[in-house]
Amino acid sequence: MPAHLLHDPVLGWYDVHARDLPWRDPGCSPWGVLVSEVMLQQTPVSRVLPAWRAWLDRWPRPASLAEDSPGEAIRLWGRLGYPRRAVRLHETSRAVVERHAGEVPSDHAALLALPGVGAYTAAAVASFAFGQRHAVVDTNVRRVLARAVTGDEYPAPSLTAVESRLAASLLPDDAPVAARWAVAVMELGALVCTARSPRCETCPLLDQCRWRLDGAPAHTGPPRRGQTYAGTDRYVRGLILAALRAATSPLPHEAIVAAAPDTLLRDPGQRDRCLDGLVADGLVEPLAQGDYCLPRRTAATLTE
Repeated sequence: MPAHLLHDPVLGWYDVHARDLPWRDPGCSPWGVLVSEVMLQQTPVSRVLPAWRAWLDRWPRPASLAEDSPGEAIRLWGRLGYPRRAVRLHETSRAVVERHAGEVPSDHAALLALPGVGAYTAAAVASFAFGQRHAVVDTNVRRVLARAVTGDEYPAPSLTAVESRLAASLLPDDAPVAARWAVAVMELGALVCTARSPRCETCPLLDQCRWRLDGAPAHTGPPRRGQTYAGTDRYVRGLILAALRAATSPLPHEAIVAAAPDTLLRDPGQRDRCLDGLVADGLVEPLAQGDYCLPRRTAATLTE
């Protein structure tokens, strides 16, 4: 399918149906865009909105976060999920201050060199904050392209080189239009071409969608398994972090046990395994006498 046949319908749909999100405001700083992209990874917009506003109210610039402790970043992150992202943002803020005089760089390579910033985040910030021409490929984009262009109900379990090349080939030539196309396709996947119960009748690509034209064949790839949460290591880690966030002073091991009691564990070593993992990830700091607290010093650099 020629790329230009997709552009006008999707961009026209976006002009009418795009959500009014603060990080899409023309006045939003590149730092605000970067924070939103990190928060939105594996987290719905409804949960990110209040967290993003609270974060920017407290740390409106990278320098303000860099001056604070990583523990405070984890504390404000709250129950947003995947708290290593908070540590990544803290490390990123320090790198922005040290390498770029406190301003988020516009250069794609410089963005990619920041700790915790991977290929997706660098492309997203370069596109959405600076209007550049990059393929921004998240789960929503992959699903739209799988259905509309290749005729598959779902994309592969993880991003493939073929998908990346396809997304790049569909970019409009003009950089500002390409940046708008990137967010428009993402929005289409989030609101219309959803994983379950897609709203095909309202899709601007209905008459061109390869999957629909082929009769909407059922997915034949690996089964898509739902994720369980209760009882997992991630769940227990969350209980421990919640207790430390709520504490005004370091907690002894007995308080950690109370926060994640044996009745919630899947195996006898789960709590200590999770606590060790939190320490290794820079999310918890062990103190003398067996006490624990949120990290007060800069955590080790994490990569995306």
